[in-house]
Amino acid sequence: MNGPSLQSVAAQDARKALEEDIGSGDLTASLIDADASAQARVLVREPAIVCGRPWVEAVLRQLDPGARIEWQVPEGARVRPGDVVLQVSAGARTLLTAERSMLNFLQLLSGVATRTARYVQAVQGTRARIVDTRKTLPGLRVAQKYAVRVGGGHNHRMGLYDGILIKENHIAAAGSIAAVLQRAQAIAPPGVFVQIEVETLEQLQQALAAGARMVLLDNMSLEQLREAVRINAGRAELEVSGGVDLDSVGALAQTGVDRISVGKLTKDVTATDYSMRFAGV
Repeated sequence: MNGPSLQSVAAQDARKALEEDIGSGDLTASLIDADASAQARVLVREPAIVCGRPWVEAVLRQLDPGARIEWQVPEGARVRPGDVVLQVSAGARTLLTAERSMLNFLQLLSGVATRTARYVQAVQGTRARIVDTRKTLPGLRVAQKYAVRVGGGHNHRMGLYDGILIKENHIAAAGSIAAVLQRAQAIAPPGVFVQIEVETLEQLQQALAAGARMVLLDNMSLEQLREAVRINAGRAELEVSGGVDLDSVGALAQTGVDRISVGKLTKDVTATDYSMRFAGV
């Protein structure tokens, strides 16, 4: 990713989460002796891909830089119900105050990684790669796109600044596919890709004739996709989008396309169930 490092983004996200949760102070944690220390374990309650380590550690470090954090499984590991994924030793108040924020990150990002892994598994044996979209939770795009990578998927553009995706309204405003592609290729900074969305095979042929190297095939039937792959003949990278789910992704991949973009990876999030328990509880 361009811009700030993953660690600095995680630290910023953690700070915002803690500010949101703690406000003027953790009233319940103040019931506990300020000098008391404790050990806690974080357990997973369902099968999952573990994801979120940078964010969990950022939450804990901001409350207690000396917290002892011991991961029992690596990032991206497959876990089963009851597995301990993390052990932490820190001040008791720190653990109680950190619990919700760190589990929120862990459950959200594990949910994204777990769902992504299911899609990746569904297209195994084909050339298709699973990619994400910009349909992310506001303020958590870097985190969710990180989770997609942990789950074995690939990132599309991070935002409007690092890729050009030409859609129907861009084509209409420019006058034609050839005109808008020519303009895009002229202004694209080094390293920024240019992709154009087409809705018909005729538009695909126009885009290829105009030199398109990345084409998004929007809401085409399986028959149309197979024909698009034949017409393309390897000239451009072909991506499928529109209404993709686990029931359809395998058949889409079998058509021979290069990429399948899935908004559900980050938009329709099902959080993974985790819990934290103090030692002896």
